[in-house]
Amino acid sequence: MKQFLTIISAATLLAFAACNEPAKNAAQENAADAIYYNGDIVTMEGDSAIYAEAIAVKAGKIVFVGSKNEAEKMKGDSTAMNDLQGKTLVPGFIDGHCHFFALGAQAIYANLLASPDGNCNSIDDLINELKTWHQKNGTDKSQGWIMGTGFDDAVLKENRFPTKEDLDKVSKDIPVMITHISGHFCSVNTKALEVLGITAATKDPAGGVIRRVKGSKAPNGVLEELAAIPHMMKLIAPPQKEMSDMFMDAGQKLAASYGYTTCTEGRATGNHLLMADYASRGKMYIDINSWIDYSVPEYMRSEWYSKEYTNHYRIEGLKLTLDGSPQGRTAWRTLPYLVPPDGQKLGYKGYPAIPKDEDVQKIVDTAFANNWQLKVHCNGDAAADQLFRALDKATAKYGNKDRRNILIHGQLIRMDQLDSIKKYDLVASFFPMHTFYWGDWYKQIIGPDKAQQISPIKSALNKGIRVTSHTDAPVALPNLMMIMWTTVNRVSRSGTVMGPDERLTPYEALKSITIWGAEQFFEENQKGTISTGKLADMVVLDQNPLKINPMNLKDIVVLETIKEGKTIYKK
Repeated sequence: MKQFLTIISAATLLAFAACNEPAKNAAQENAADAIYYNGDIVTMEGDSAIYAEAIAVKAGKIVFVGSKNEAEKMKGDSTAMNDLQGKTLVPGFIDGHCHFFALGAQAIYANLLASPDGNCNSIDDLINELKTWHQKNGTDKSQGWIMGTGFDDAVLKENRFPTKEDLDKVSKDIPVMITHISGHFCSVNTKALEVLGITAATKDPAGGVIRRVKGSKAPNGVLEELAAIPHMMKLIAPPQKEMSDMFMDAGQKLAASYGYTTCTEGRATGNHLLMADYASRGKMYIDINSWIDYSVPEYMRSEWYSKEYTNHYRIEGLKLTLDGSPQGRTAWRTLPYLVPPDGQKLGYKGYPAIPKDEDVQKIVDTAFANNWQLKVHCNGDAAADQLFRALDKATAKYGNKDRRNILIHGQLIRMDQLDSIKKYDLVASFFPMHTFYWGDWYKQIIGPDKAQQISPIKSALNKGIRVTSHTDAPVALPNLMMIMWTTVNRVSRSGTVMGPDERLTPYEALKSITIWGAEQFFEENQKGTISTGKLADMVVLDQNPLKINPMNLKDIVVLETIKEGKTIYKK
């Protein structure tokens, strides 16, 4: 009898185990891949900070946001338990505007930025940096040139552009090119002028200037706008597949180290083909949305133009550039600059990239007719006026429902023009970083009162305009904590507060590089907040930007970047 009962008990246990095995397997199948807890998890939902105790991630998406106890119910044998140890978790960063393809050049070429991002505060510093870089790197990575990026005449001790005579001190036999921090100018040496075929007989191209030696037609080595950009792009965005791969590898690594999970190529031409090929080979791990320059609209009709990413790449819309750089004084204004650049007379107001309104109208009409999202570079108020004239006709003809066209930079727009931004339902992607880097310089070139009004982001927000912030990298490092710091504090190099009424709160500044960035790109259903159902795009920071002294925001360090549940950077 005892033996019979033992057999029955064993059978019962086996039957019970068998019945529970499917339930156990189902529980394991539904278990989270990872759970994050024990830190400041800022969801970025709502008008003020909301915190969650824990989140769970599965198959690249956030599947739970809430209490730690509830999250632990999703724990399985293979669930990674990520103890944040008091650190801060926020949504992945989305830069309102930068140039992904050029980030590689910033990572590879000589760093000519001034303090605090580099060490080039004089022309001698710059020459020494180029020589040191050449000694270490040769020219294998730079197509036979000596290359440097990010010099800033406004900060250099000499307050001028380096000329061919300066760069001849680096080399007389190897072509040398250095790109301005604005991305709108370059300086070259004598050998480079020879290689580029620029002589005293070369005429200025439309939308560009070849600066000359005073009293002659001889080029002095400084090239502006469309006299510079085509030559710069061949070196910053190398056309050779193997070399472009190296640049994009370096650019992605740099972007991930600053918390980017979505990056943008703000002005794509032939490099679109290189990025598309790179993506098709599965090499992209950050989402890259690309903006096709108006000069090559045929790419807008390719299979890469889509609302969805394919292998982390897609074409987002059309890019139109209407003027130049305010710090370089090529932005197109209605008022003269107080200090004209070399070679220009008093009364100089900068100049348009596309002088004829009818040419701008054709581009804008084409975008509207095809329902292409439009991103327009406008720095000066005259350039903005030109845009508004074109938008007035296009919206009347084609309508303007939720197009989310974007005005980028807007440094020198007038306060009354914010009403036009609102009228035409533009997203305003401002550039408050200028308040630190060039606030003191603007006081000289446009006057102290006007300088206080650059990047009027708070005034735009108060009018109900969608706003974002951006780095325009490689204009500066792709450091979105520096963007937060400048957007919140607006302090110049000398310590002057530049437009105190235009400062955002830390929470607003964080929204401008997360959920508002997602909205700008029609991606708010997938990105921008830590919410159930969205992609697990997240960043771990060493401090909470909403709780520290705002003057310390720039010192926050990215510890880890997570794209769709996978770590793509860890410090």
